[in-house]
Amino acid sequence: MIRTFQGIRPTIPTSCFIEETAVVIGDVVMGEDCSVWFNAVIRGDVHYIRIGERTNVQDLCMLHVTHDTHPLIIGNDVTIGHNVVLHGCTIQDRVLVGMGAIIMDGAVIGEDSVVGAGSLVVEGTVVPPKSVILGSPGRVRRGASEAELAWIKESAANYMKYARQYMDDSAKPPTGFRL
Repeated sequence: MIRTFQGIRPTIPTSCFIEETAVVIGDVVMGEDCSVWFNAVIRGDVHYIRIGERTNVQDLCMLHVTHDTHPLIIGNDVTIGHNVVLHGCTIQDRVLVGMGAIIMDGAVIGEDSVVGAGSLVVEGTVVPPKSVILGSPGRVRRGASEAELAWIKESAANYMKYARQYMDDSAKPPTGFRL
């Protein structure tokens, strides 16, 4: 569902895939070729959200902001894994946020980084580029390997491919009834 809030409608290019159970509200601007998956919520109601190109927001994610103080800014080629919470933070280009991670107000995740599944990045944390963040509270454990940097790019590219498959399939009429 795409919903206007206080007269502001999300700006979503036609190249983006927004699954019909996802909710995108208010002051949200997305770049080309993004995807928003099942039951994700992107709520730009009390501040703005900006999402770069080729970024995927996977199933059950919650993206929100803090009134007047913390917008949400997400770069290009970012993968936001299932059930992630991003709140009023900045995620720079080519970052993979693992399933169930939480990143709080004012945190900044540097480009080419990995936030491990289940990590909690607390308010105001600044992570340098090419880092691997793990734990609760999330801390930089080491630099990202070449294999991890390739994985970040591969993940974003795979989700672009999946989105195209869903967009192609949704244009086709159903061919029969199956239980």
